[in-house]
Amino acid sequence: MKVALCALLPLVLLNLAVAFFGDTSVSLFSLSFLEQKAHALAAYARHRPSCLLEGHPELTPLIRDTERRHRIPTGLLEALVEVESNTRPHRISPAGAMGPGQLMPSTASLLRVEDPFEPAPALDGSARYLAEQLERYRGNVRLAVAAYNAGPGNVNGRVPRNGETEFYVDKVLTHYERLRPRPPPRPAKPAPAAKRQARPVSTPRHPPVDRPSAG
Repeated sequence: MKVALCALLPLVLLNLAVAFFGDTSVSLFSLSFLEQKAHALAAYARHRPSCLLEGHPELTPLIRDTERRHRIPTGLLEALVEVESNTRPHRISPAGAMGPGQLMPSTASLLRVEDPFEPAPALDGSARYLAEQLERYRGNVRLAVAAYNAGPGNVNGRVPRNGETEFYVDKVLTHYERLRPRPPPRPAKPAPAAKRQARPVSTPRHPPVDRPSAG
């Protein structure tokens, strides 16, 4: 019994730390993504001292600026971040995804995001990854969002039905519909003017002209 408890203790402590520091829900006995969760906690430990005093800037203006720079439809990155982390820079998922855009350790490394908990570089990395998916799927927002969640290798012309991605896509698109700018209202067409009945033009009568008498 003692041996079993000693073996389980590191697992419980790892999951407890992810739940506490990452502000997430995870089973204390979860055996999934152990390496990723350990990596996320190590990255969080390196990051945390730098923001204890300075804090972080407000995310919304930063997100909108990032959308403009990477030519992402206005409101799409913001919707994605809301669903991924509820705009919490320090969130760690039960799978070990990190930061506002919930980058997995391998994705963060691929995008060269050294600190996935620092909002500016983390959002820039998420925006670059999302823009890449939008280009891959020729502007199809639904497929691009699905690829962001499940990976482009798992999106073959349709949203994968894996019990997660289909619900994730619907959530992001619901938020996006709320955040995207509305097109300006079309100007109302003027009512057609009533046709006036043309009145017949009367020819004015000239008084008789006196003709010179013959003679």
